[in-house]
Amino acid sequence: VLPYDQLMQELDVSNVRELEDFLINECMYSGIVRGKLDQLRRCFEVQFAAGRDLTPDQLTNMIETLSDWLGTSDNLLHQIQEKIKWADTTSELNKKHQKEFEDRVEEAKKSVKADNDLRGHDDFLSESGGIMDFEEDRIRPKRRRQPMA
Repeated sequence: VLPYDQLMQELDVSNVRELEDFLINECMYSGIVRGKLDQLRRCFEVQFAAGRDLTPDQLTNMIETLSDWLGTSDNLLHQIQEKIKWADTTSELNKKHQKEFEDRVEEAKKSVKADNDLRGHDDFLSESGGIMDFEEDRIRPKRRRQPMA
């Protein structure tokens, strides 16, 4: 018989509802334990608990399995760390290239503006006088070609 207060403390659970949900959903449904939840006495009466014991001949196999798992986990962690480093480096390079590009665009804008200011064409690009729109082109009479003799 396990008191709810002890279970809540050991499992770091804050209320009875959360404890009972955990016991039912995570322990009983998965077959780890069977028992009765007694809300009046605020306890869990364990009727069955899955064994965790190993025989001596199983111990070597368990150690090998866990060692393999640890090696695989370490390799995976190393690969993830390398991918993070690569992503960080790539991101920094992209930011640097973007900044350089934006700086070059600003310099080009300043250069074009300075050239226009020197020539006295402050609003060269914004005036419609030098730019023909589609409607003007459509209604403009076309020149006819003279036949060649």
